[in-house]
Amino acid sequence: MLVTGIAATALAGCSKAPGSVFRTAEFHPASYPTSLAITEMGRLMEGYSDGRLSIKLYAGSQLGAERDTLEMTTFGGIDINRVSLGPLNSIEPMTNILGLPFLFNNVAHMRDAMDGAPGRKVLRSLEPHGLIGLCFYDSGARSFYNTKRPIRTPEDMAGMKLRVQNSDLYVSLIQQLGANPTPMSLGEVYQSLVQGVIDGAENNWPSYFEGRHFEVAKYYSLTRHVIAPEVLVMSRQRWEKLTASEQEIVRKSARESVPYMRKLWDLKTLDAEKTIRASGVEVNEVDDQQAFVERVQPVWRDYIETPAQRKLIDEIAEIGADHA
Repeated sequence: MLVTGIAATALAGCSKAPGSVFRTAEFHPASYPTSLAITEMGRLMEGYSDGRLSIKLYAGSQLGAERDTLEMTTFGGIDINRVSLGPLNSIEPMTNILGLPFLFNNVAHMRDAMDGAPGRKVLRSLEPHGLIGLCFYDSGARSFYNTKRPIRTPEDMAGMKLRVQNSDLYVSLIQQLGANPTPMSLGEVYQSLVQGVIDGAENNWPSYFEGRHFEVAKYYSLTRHVIAPEVLVMSRQRWEKLTASEQEIVRKSARESVPYMRKLWDLKTLDAEKTIRASGVEVNEVDDQQAFVERVQPVWRDYIETPAQRKLIDEIAEIGADHA
């Protein structure tokens, strides 16, 4: 695959011996919790390997959009990549399960499941696609915001034009709730809200804040409809060039970066929520979350296609009993 422009320049800059520097892609800016966690992972790797292994982070989409960098990773052009579930959904059905609406009871449930057997099962499912799953990072609980009115019931969403990720699952979710999904990149949302191209979107507290969407869309309704993690993956081509001890260092460093990321994420979430509430945004709980749950059941039926997926859901539900 040809890598052009900035990406080609950036990749060409890493000319050290194989196995020493891992070229790592990240959509978010360098100050974002996932970026800082990757940097922490690199620090840990250097310590465990006596400086032989390290990370070169290209944050802020320097190497391209997530779908492009994921393809580069599968072909070995990028070594490590932090990606959301959306781009993975089209290549591995097991990742669809983690994005199902109302799958997790809360953030603690999601974390325990991803740290346990269900998470390991999803990470292993990526290997046939040229990817080694290393760990999961948080992306928070997603809720709806818009320029029109508070959303208290599914009926309040009728006819709204809402931005969604470029994911069939998310498109289906919005349709089942009676709104009109408009797939677009996150970077287009602010201007689209200003111009009235869309009425709203859905995301977590930090993204709602950092994109300045709260300045335009003054209604934030806490549906918490999706609590999906993000995934840190490594190119299988690069992985297989490492020794067994080097592979263990990479896995260990990735795992140990997770608590660090979560601490930063929790602090960022609290700060974003505090600032948004103080800005005059109308924040509301929904009247009956079960009404939303019932509306999106067709999404579950459409995306649960195999016994393996069903078993994964059962395992996640069993862990959820401790987080009711």
